[in-house]
Amino acid sequence: MLTPTKWTLDDYHKMIDAGILCDRTVEFIKGDIVEMSPEQPLHRYTNHNTVKYLRSILQEKAEVMEAHPITLTDSEPEPDVVITRTPDELYFTRHPYPEDIYWLIEIADSTLAKDLGIKKQIYAEVGIQEYWVIDLVNQKIHVFRHPNQGDYQSKSELIEGIISPLAFPDIRVTVAKLINSSPDT
Repeated sequence: MLTPTKWTLDDYHKMIDAGILCDRTVEFIKGDIVEMSPEQPLHRYTNHNTVKYLRSILQEKAEVMEAHPITLTDSEPEPDVVITRTPDELYFTRHPYPEDIYWLIEIADSTLAKDLGIKKQIYAEVGIQEYWVIDLVNQKIHVFRHPNQGDYQSKSELIEGIISPLAFPDIRVTVAKLINSSPDT
């Protein structure tokens, strides 16, 4: 019987530094180097417009990063949108850690099972307080809050209305601006 070897975060960083993974689109999830799904045009469009919208309403209250790694205990995923504390210079020599992150957003077209499964689990395990999944197929947002023992205690699905992030209760995010992907809306 073969036993697969799990990589460490240090191993993963050494591979990156050595150029082994430079031509690969991968992320590091729980000791495994995982191929990322190719980005479709709708995903890119939604991601870009979500970042623009959040930057406009958050202004200088937070950094809004688009598709960059975050460093967790045994993973280094690349969420589609990461909302972190400022200033950006904190991340000059490192990626954001869980304590830097206000909330995360994944945009799911072909990745819904992964985003609602392993991604949700690893984010809850490290204490990310809030996690949203923009579900492009079903036109809704899955909102997860209050992590505890590897899962989120609060779960909701929104198709319309306003949502305020836990970290910024005075900020009003219009759900339709995130899930309505057409340039005409």
